[in-house]
Amino acid sequence: MIRNLNIHQITYSQQLKKHNMKHLLIILAFGFSTALFSQSEAYYNKMRQTFQLMDSAKSTQDFQEVSATFERIGDAEKNQWIPYYYAALCQTRIGWLDQKIDKDKLADIAKGILAKADAISPGNSELFCLKSMVATQQMLIDPQNRYISFGAESNQDLEKAKLADPSNPRPYYLEAASVFNTPVAFGGGKANAKPILEKALQLFKAFMPASPMHPNWGEKQTEDMLAQCQ
Repeated sequence: MIRNLNIHQITYSQQLKKHNMKHLLIILAFGFSTALFSQSEAYYNKMRQTFQLMDSAKSTQDFQEVSATFERIGDAEKNQWIPYYYAALCQTRIGWLDQKIDKDKLADIAKGILAKADAISPGNSELFCLKSMVATQQMLIDPQNRYISFGAESNQDLEKAKLADPSNPRPYYLEAASVFNTPVAFGGGKANAKPILEKALQLFKAFMPASPMHPNWGEKQTEDMLAQCQ
């Protein structure tokens, strides 16, 4: 089955605009939460500064620089997977932002970063979500010929993400985004996406990130997409 997954390009572009406020709240939360975490003050401050840079990033170069900064933080800390997560997330944002960039080369960069995160936190649901996003971008280079390989890889990573953490709403949101823009004849469409979106939203309402730095995105996009299914 070939799925038209261009909806990801739309939803992740929207994330660049819609999640500034959420990250601002994260940044503010740092000021009240430092005592709760064991990370060094230097690490904490550097992550806060880099979140601010990510929120203001607009161009490919901006996101490349932010990704490199997150990766350097991870390399310096050696036992924190979260900086690598955001470094790879920035690479996927470049993929949606820059349609002329070499997506396979970009995917190789993201996979290299994710390998570092995997070494620290194997079987991590959030990392499986990013792997799915990377595979989706590679599949979209040539959907007709790449779905069997990269499309299947993307779907498998979402299933692994669900198994690794059944409370994580993001794999359901990503699955729904795919189904939403898939032709009805191939099992997609709004009606088929709706129950997955409802499941994702239910999980989002109950989801509590482990810290202000942990992934906590997708709820707004889920609500917007679900509204289109009513």
